[in-house]
Amino acid sequence: MSQGQSQVPTGQDQDEVTGMVCLESDLQDGQMKEVEVEEQKILLIRTQGQYSAVGSKCSHYGAPLIKGALFGDRVRCPFHGACYNVKTGDIEEYPGLDCLPTYKVKVEDGEVYVSSLNVYKRVKEMSCRVPGVNHIILLIGGGPASLLCAETLRQNHYEGRIIIVTKDTLPPIDKPKLSKAMHLDSASLLLRPMDFFQQHDIELWTQKKVKPSGQIIFSFTFSLTLSLSLCRARPLSCPGSELEGVRILQNYQDAKQIHQSCVGQKALVVGASFIGMEVASYLADKAASVMLIGNSSYPFQRSLDKLECLIGAVLKTDVVIAGIGVIPNSDFLKGSSVEVDSRKAVIIDKFMRTNIPDVFGAGDVTSFPLALRKDQRVNIGHWQLASAHGRVAALNMLQKQTEIVSVPFFWTVLLGKSIRYTGYAEGYTEIIYKGKVEERKFLAFYIKDDQVVAAASLMFDPAVARVAEIMSNGQVITKAQAQSDDLSWLQM
Repeated sequence: MSQGQSQVPTGQDQDEVTGMVCLESDLQDGQMKEVEVEEQKILLIRTQGQYSAVGSKCSHYGAPLIKGALFGDRVRCPFHGACYNVKTGDIEEYPGLDCLPTYKVKVEDGEVYVSSLNVYKRVKEMSCRVPGVNHIILLIGGGPASLLCAETLRQNHYEGRIIIVTKDTLPPIDKPKLSKAMHLDSASLLLRPMDFFQQHDIELWTQKKVKPSGQIIFSFTFSLTLSLSLCRARPLSCPGSELEGVRILQNYQDAKQIHQSCVGQKALVVGASFIGMEVASYLADKAASVMLIGNSSYPFQRSLDKLECLIGAVLKTDVVIAGIGVIPNSDFLKGSSVEVDSRKAVIIDKFMRTNIPDVFGAGDVTSFPLALRKDQRVNIGHWQLASAHGRVAALNMLQKQTEIVSVPFFWTVLLGKSIRYTGYAEGYTEIIYKGKVEERKFLAFYIKDDQVVAAASLMFDPAVARVAEIMSNGQVITKAQAQSDDLSWLQM
């Protein structure tokens, strides 16, 4: 296929199969339909009188895109917010790494035909290192920002040396799974297998720490670009925090130890936001008992709205798990001229540039201008944003000037129920609900200055995906729209 390398399972027939899938009149502009050719599901889309066809499943976790939000030439996954161009199949917003396959469409005598291959997702074509090119790009941190940066560089024909440095023992993994499924083996968490890095000449230095050593001076005898993207879990600082049974969740080994030590034991989770709540949810049917404590009045107080929580004064437990946030890993920059804020987050602009030429920042370690809030400087630890940062940083390293304009989108899973969230709710003054909270099926609009600044939902898909796309297009959602019983503007 002209769009890139297709991932075809071993033993599958790679010959094209063509089938009539619908009548030309079945779809109007701005509509999509899931069709089948030889039992393979395909997403058929009609925009501006033209038909296109792409893979039907999100390349992230395989969610059905027919349940997502279509805006113009882009479809957004209803579950986690990944976006794809319906003409090219290219991924345009994250999470996820791969693109969708595209299929040939032919309209003849009022009938629509699609020719398909049995392909689920597509990896973009990438270049390799070229001997004699001495430029090096050093990516510090083993998260999604570094991985997306490295892949974007190769996709855009960067021919120099790429090095990812991480203190972890594994290649980049799907870290959001750690707090939701702590029993998974490491192989199932890898974002890319080791041979992928070898195939595309991306060096991976594991179990390496970057430490301050006197004064750091960014002066090199060779051409180098540096990118920073790293954070660490915040430990407890109270008496007893050094005891054997006190744990934090930072990496795969931590998750494995927490799972093993909590089965059949009393577990105490400290922290009532996303990590703490997800860990408590995971342990609910594995530990003998689970108690959750936090310094807020109720869980998710800074992010979502009220959920009641019982907090005891004296607690006996076998294991303590701290999920109380993260700390930017910027200590190694001490003595350098790279600017950091009061929280030690690296200050970057909308092009991912620090104040030092050829030094970029991305992901949880950064303080960056959020386009959605008129470039208000924020620090947001979202997987999706870290991925987008990595891509934008890579493009700007290659002098392809690109701004970060992504709308925050994240999700959590609690006791089998998924909550979606988009936007930036800091400073909201009111919440407007649709649906019924008591039935655990609702959509919440967060209001500030008579505008919707964020939305969250439970069992109300694809509402949050649609809100995210509206915000991505620079449109304002008013308080009056949120209050109205008519949600036709959401296409619900």
